[in-house]
Amino acid sequence: MVPRCQIEVLYFAKSAEIAGVRSETISVPQEIKASQLWQELETLHPGLADVRNQVIFAVRQEYVELGDQQLLLQPGDEVAIIPPISGG
Repeated sequence: MVPRCQIEVLYFAKSAEIAGVRSETISVPQEIKASQLWQELETLHPGLADVRNQVIFAVRQEYVELGDQQLLLQPGDEVAIIPPISGG
């Protein structure tokens, strides 16, 4: 069985509105795909499904798309839900 760890999830912009919180601590498997982590968050806050295609994660301040990348999380890691960043 994969060990679980507590991580801090930070919500910004629309994701914070949907979740109703700016941050929360959740328990997830230490080894988890980015897409599976998003599924865990959608289970907690079903409305997040609306922004799934508009956000990316920042794990330890490194950007990660919501795909099949394997994440190796450490207890206390911060995972931020980053809204679209407009550039130009």
